[in-house]
Amino acid sequence: EQNARLALQAANRGYVMDSGMVTMSGDAKQMLDDPKVRAAYLGE
Repeated sequence: EQNARLALQAANRGYVMDSGMVTMSGDAKQMLDDPKVRAAYLGE
């Protein structure tokens, strides 16, 4: 998804993929608060 923030706000669960492999998954709201997710995918 090109807009990760919007996707995580609308979803119940989130998945992070890298090179075709799921590297992280979990509750979408918790992923929005995860510092690693925010830095890598939300530009913060």
